[in-house]
Amino acid sequence: MRSFRRLRTALIILIAPIAFAQAAAPELPPKENFHLFLLVGQSNMAGRGVVADSDKVPRPRVLMLDKSGAWVPAVDPLHFDKPAAGVGLGRSFAEAIAAATPGVTIGLIPCAVGGSPIDAWTPGFYYQPTQSHPWDDALRRALLALPTGTLKGILWHQGESDSNRELAPAYATKLQALIARFRAELRAPNIPFIVGQLGRFAGAPWNEFKTEVDRAHRELPAKIPRTAFVSAEGLTDKGDKTHFDSESCREFGRRYAEAYLKLAR
Repeated sequence: MRSFRRLRTALIILIAPIAFAQAAAPELPPKENFHLFLLVGQSNMAGRGVVADSDKVPRPRVLMLDKSGAWVPAVDPLHFDKPAAGVGLGRSFAEAIAAATPGVTIGLIPCAVGGSPIDAWTPGFYYQPTQSHPWDDALRRALLALPTGTLKGILWHQGESDSNRELAPAYATKLQALIARFRAELRAPNIPFIVGQLGRFAGAPWNEFKTEVDRAHRELPAKIPRTAFVSAEGLTDKGDKTHFDSESCREFGRRYAEAYLKLAR
């Protein structure tokens, strides 16, 4: 009897955390009402804004796929690419989409990798600074999420690492190839693809190469159907002349949402 009691106690200790995790897991809506968005690019998509207490409060109908591949309430930081991850544009985007589409739950799939050039977003590319495979990891996470929901859009913010003499001239061609590859691999030929403008901050004037990357972003909607360009006009940096501050990230997310909703009509 004593052995049985010890065994029962051990089983309770082992099972209790699993039962708690299952109880705490959010209930997912039907697949057609669970709208998924892939967040890809480099650090300004991952977010480097300072996290406030309000950023840690879950919002109704806004979830994220965490590092382990589980759906959890979306709180900042959404990303886990680097320890510096903070407030980004993803959560405010999701809140705006949820508000505009009653009865729909938004699922964010964070996959951005700080510092990654566009070449890192090709199959098999190993990005040493984060010891990751940006493209392969993003595709794996997207395919993991798809059985539970419906992919509705891809959000991209990237280009800082390509704004140099060596890489800028080929950026437009590579970006168009990236979009085609995402659409083919995810079997979503008409999926909206939203690109955001690079930050233009006081005291950090653009060189000719950043202007060239910006041109590739601006001209994208005229060249590729179902794409949109989001202005970063008036947004401010966090003091490092590279990353948007928290409030600018939130505003940027709302601008992305506005662009998406126009495409989705």
